[in-house]
Amino acid sequence: MKLSHHYAKHLPELVSPVRPSPLGGMRLALVNRELADEFSLPKQWWESDTLVRGLSNPDFELCRYAVAQKYGGHQFGQWNPYLGDGRGLLLGEITDLKGQPNDLHLKGAGPTPYSRHADGRAVLRSTLREYLGSEALHHLGIPSSRALCLFTSKQKVLREQPEPGAMMIRTAQSHIRFGHFEYFFHAQEKRKLNALFEFTLNRYFRQCLKTSNPHASLLRSICLRTARMIALWQAHGFVHGVMNTDNMSIHGITFDYGPYAFMEHFEPQAVFNHSDHQGRYAFDQQPGVALWNLNALAWAFTDQCSKEEIVDILNQFEPTFIQQYQLKMLQRLGLPEASELALRLLNQWLDMIAGQQRDYHHTFRLLALTDPQQSKPALRDTFVDRDAFDNWWREYRALRTTVPTTQAEMLAVNPAVIARTQFMQDAIVAAEQGDFSVAEQLLEALRRPFSTKYDSHPLCQPPSNTQTISLSCSS
Repeated sequence: MKLSHHYAKHLPELVSPVRPSPLGGMRLALVNRELADEFSLPKQWWESDTLVRGLSNPDFELCRYAVAQKYGGHQFGQWNPYLGDGRGLLLGEITDLKGQPNDLHLKGAGPTPYSRHADGRAVLRSTLREYLGSEALHHLGIPSSRALCLFTSKQKVLREQPEPGAMMIRTAQSHIRFGHFEYFFHAQEKRKLNALFEFTLNRYFRQCLKTSNPHASLLRSICLRTARMIALWQAHGFVHGVMNTDNMSIHGITFDYGPYAFMEHFEPQAVFNHSDHQGRYAFDQQPGVALWNLNALAWAFTDQCSKEEIVDILNQFEPTFIQQYQLKMLQRLGLPEASELALRLLNQWLDMIAGQQRDYHHTFRLLALTDPQQSKPALRDTFVDRDAFDNWWREYRALRTTVPTTQAEMLAVNPAVIARTQFMQDAIVAAEQGDFSVAEQLLEALRRPFSTKYDSHPLCQPPSNTQTISLSCSS
C-alpha cells in the first residue's frame, strides 16, 4: 500500500491538520475485506487490534497527515458558510487495482476547527446504517462511497439520548463536494477557488483538460454524473433524505448517508427525514433538488464559463435523467425499447403499485419471477383490483413475448434483497448489544441482492409493518 496526501499537500490553505481522537474502549467490529483487497491494504491492520492501536498513535501512517477540509453548503435551500469536516478526517489517498485514486476518510474522528461546538463524534446507529446502505447501493449498481471498516466502542455519545459511539473509515474517489466550490466562490477567495479547480481537473478530470474550456467540461461531467445517479435512485426507490449541497459529491456518487431509506410501499411523496417538515427532499422531489443544487454549484464557474455555456450544461440534466431513468425502469420490466406503449405500460404499472399500496421492491421481483406466457399468473393475486391488473397484463404480456428479454436478465436488475429500514434496525439493536452477526448476515445478502438464493429467505419478504418510518438526522 502506498499512501499519498495530494489534497493536503497541494491545497494546504483549504485544510486544517487534525490528529484522530479515538473513542474509549474502541474495537474493530466490521471489515470490508473485499474492498480492502482492492486496495492491497496491509492484512495486519485487521489483526490483534493493530488498526485500533495505530489510530491512537500520532505517527501511524493514517494519522500523520490527517486533515479536515473546509467547505460550505446550501442546507434546506439556505446558504451556510460555517461548514467543513466537523467530525471527519481525510487520512490520505490510495490507488485501487485499476490505478484509480481513492480517499481514506475517518468518520467520527473527534472535534475539528469546523465542529461548531459539537463533539465531532458519530453514533453506532448511524454509522452502521451508512455501512449497510453504502454496500447495498454499490451492489445494486448505484455509484456510492463505500465503507472499509467500522469501530464500535464502550464510550457513550449524547444525541437525543446516550448512544454507543462509533467510527468508520470510508472510501470515495474524493471527498470534494459541491460545497467546496461554493464556499470559496461566495467568500470571494478566487485564488483558493482556482487552486481547487486546478487540483480537481488535474487529479480527477484530466479528460476535461483536452477540451476548449476545461471548466465547462468539468461542470458538464458533474451534471451528467449527477443525473445518472439520481435516475438510479428513483428507479430503485431510494430516498437520500438530506440533499444539501455539502452532501453532494462532484463524482456523482451517493454520499453522506443520513436519514435515508428505500421506499417499501410505493409512495411518490415519501419523506423519511423527520426534520424535513416541508418535504423538500421527498422521493419525487429529488430530481428537481439535484438540478437546484447543480445551479447553486454553477455560480462558482461564472468566471470561467459564459452564462450561455452554463445554461446549456444545466439544460442537459433533465433529458439525461429521463433517458437514464426510462432505460433502467424498462429494463426492470423486461422491455428494452422505449416505445410509446412500453412507457405507458411502465406508468400504469407504477400507478397500480402506488394506488394499491404494493411493496415496490417485492412486486418488481415477483414480476421478474413470473412467466409472461401465463395468462393468469399468481402475481395477479397480490393486487386487490384484479381487473386493473388483468387489463395491464394483457398488453404487457403481448409486448413481452415480442422481445428477447430472458428471466435471468430480469432477475439481474430486480433485487430480491434491499436494505430495508426494519432489517437495518434489527442489526443495530443487536450491534448495540455487542452482536454484529445480524449485520454480517444482512451484509452477505446485500452483496448478492439479485441471487435467487434469497427468494425464499425472510430478507426477501416485506416486513409486516409497512408504515412510513421517520428517521433522525442526529448521528
